[in-house]
Amino acid sequence: MTILVTGATGRVGRHVVDQLVKRGAPVRVLTRDPSKADFPAGVDVAQGDLLDIDAVRAAFAGVDTLFLLNAVTGDEFTQAIITLNIAREAGVQRLVYLSVIHADRFVNVPHFAVKLGAERMIEQMGFSATILRPTYFIDNELMIKDVIVNHGVYPMPIGGKGVAMVDARDIAEVAAIELIRRRQGPADLPVETINLVGPDTLTGADVAAIWSDILGRPIAYGGDDPSGFERTMAGFMPKWMAYEMRLMAERYVSDGMIPEAGDVERLTGILGRPLHSYRDVARGLVPSA
Repeated sequence: MTILVTGATGRVGRHVVDQLVKRGAPVRVLTRDPSKADFPAGVDVAQGDLLDIDAVRAAFAGVDTLFLLNAVTGDEFTQAIITLNIAREAGVQRLVYLSVIHADRFVNVPHFAVKLGAERMIEQMGFSATILRPTYFIDNELMIKDVIVNHGVYPMPIGGKGVAMVDARDIAEVAAIELIRRRQGPADLPVETINLVGPDTLTGADVAAIWSDILGRPIAYGGDDPSGFERTMAGFMPKWMAYEMRLMAERYVSDGMIPEAGDVERLTGILGRPLHSYRDVARGLVPSA
């Protein structure tokens, strides 16, 4: 029996595969193009996507645990519903689902609402599941590094409430630990939700100050206007997705993404080490600075 990992070629999923292999767990991945998938030796690669019913059914053969990660797409909810139904059909009871923090509060943001729907489905179908709720990924800064370095502006409108950005490596390691715990435990372990946060809750001005320190020159915060952010995003992604990113940014500004009491301590206890900090990850993006 093996662990099926979806979304395995993305920023989080690839690290999940590596962490599972490191721990000696049997892994199968589902990917559209196996020729482009460079996974560690021993990883079983199945071809297909989450809307290909035959491929998903085949991928679940011999699987006892699922890592479910759905990309932000127009049919994300359909993918989640299909996968969960086929998991149940295949007799898979244990899973880890990658949701998002405040899925139950930021319900006007489409992919937050989708993930809340999937969470409810997982609970009502009686899965033995861990629901992981990460904040904003530090790794997103790769997309804006050139703007920061070459134009002297931190452009993400994350506001003044604070966002506890989390590193994808921390998300993936917690996911692997929980997958193995679920796999090895009783099938009736209750649903558990874990907020995945970073060690520091940072405002836009805080992040700009960190970049100023790393680069040795002033970096300005671009401000709290999500409409400008939407226009920029629409230049290289579908307009519906750019609008969705605007809605999410509006919630950063109005609410922030702030850990609950004990979140950081809980995560460091699970990992047995400190969480990766924004400053350390940012410094790694510009090693010559």
